[in-house]
Amino acid sequence: MVKQKTIQSEITLKGVGLHTGKEVTMTFKPAPVNNGFTFVRVDLEGQPIIEADAAYVVNTQRGTNLEKLGVMIQTPEHVLAALVGCDLDNITIELNASELPIMDGSSKYFVEAIEKTGIVEQEAERNVYVVKEVISYMDEATGSEIIVMPSDDYQVTAMVDFGTKVLGTQNASMKHISEFKSEIADSRTFSFLHELETLLEHGLIKGGDLNNAIVYVDKEISDSTMDRLKVAFGKEKISVTPNGVLDNLTLHYPNEAARHKLLDVVGDLALIGTRIKGKVIANKPGHFVNTQFAKKISKIIKTEQKNHVPVYDLNKEPLMDIHKIMSMLPHRPPFLLVDRILEMSDTHVVGLKNVTMNEDFFVGHFPGAPVMPGVLIVEAMAQTGGILILSTVPDPENYLTYFMKIDNVKFKHKVLPGDTLIFKLDLLSPIRRGICHMQASAYSNGKLVAEAELMAQIVKKQ
Repeated sequence: MVKQKTIQSEITLKGVGLHTGKEVTMTFKPAPVNNGFTFVRVDLEGQPIIEADAAYVVNTQRGTNLEKLGVMIQTPEHVLAALVGCDLDNITIELNASELPIMDGSSKYFVEAIEKTGIVEQEAERNVYVVKEVISYMDEATGSEIIVMPSDDYQVTAMVDFGTKVLGTQNASMKHISEFKSEIADSRTFSFLHELETLLEHGLIKGGDLNNAIVYVDKEISDSTMDRLKVAFGKEKISVTPNGVLDNLTLHYPNEAARHKLLDVVGDLALIGTRIKGKVIANKPGHFVNTQFAKKISKIIKTEQKNHVPVYDLNKEPLMDIHKIMSMLPHRPPFLLVDRILEMSDTHVVGLKNVTMNEDFFVGHFPGAPVMPGVLIVEAMAQTGGILILSTVPDPENYLTYFMKIDNVKFKHKVLPGDTLIFKLDLLSPIRRGICHMQASAYSNGKLVAEAELMAQIVKKQ
């Protein structure tokens, strides 16, 4: 079992937004379990919170941009990649502007800040989505495609092809998340000269300089363009290196562009909100295809969680057999509707009932088409929950259990003779004064067949 992690103490960084040119102060703060990654705009009234969630992606034109209720977070991908790369789960990121600082165009400084403050384990198990089959997304317009397949670790491969002489086909791989800090984190963002010219003409790159973006020269630079670049970057002299890059930067790796694209994939896929156990292969990745893929995975995870069917070893010796159950519950045949207790803790209980044709209710429900009545499924779930509440008193045989409330009952599939019902009940609040408030689910044949919110109370026999 891997525990969730957060940072030991808060730490603050300052920088400039690449596109807005605004100075920004960013503070990483420890966050509680199951918080995930959240952004807080401390410069706005009410300090609104924006979760790092793919559902909030509004555009990917010049980086990934999130918006929730009119509040923006711009270019969070490098920070999110650093959080995942440092193996963190829960962080609050406070900002006094919409755009995160570009720093040197990589995740390096964010990783260094996190390592400086330290990492601590938390008292909760990490949620991980285990990929069981190939999932893919393709952008037909660009030919970009991302797939994820089953793997023992979270792995990422990025394959890029820019179709230019100065920067052609490149690949980069990360076989384990532990490689991120040393192999990927310092890979900087990049741009082609023709893209840079367009951005400068439209005033869309106010925070850039030659220290936070690699510029690949894919065309001959005119004197007028050179003059404009000198002004934009505040340099008296700019030249092109033999490998086709504007000077003042030395490539960290021959395939730094592919490594940075891999970094972006890691950051954008953090918007899924759940760790992935699988191998991601991204062909010509970009923020649009990355975030669309994140949305697809997130939707699949939420659907599976909603329809999740727990698996139990029915051959294992039960926690309680029918004799122990009868020593606690006052119910007796034909109204004793739970045969075994498989699991129990302070907050949950799991029971089992074998449904046979010998059940009395099948005589009239219905002749020739036997179906277990839904009200009896609810009663069976309640009896299983009764075991949980009666286990809190030293003399359960002296108590009776009564329903107080039943809410949100749903019946999804028929229960027939020969089925095995599994009941799982989880406390929605602590047991107080003999009152138990539970979420109850009944499963059979790998499906959720019924669910309800139950409230019951134990009362001492008179």
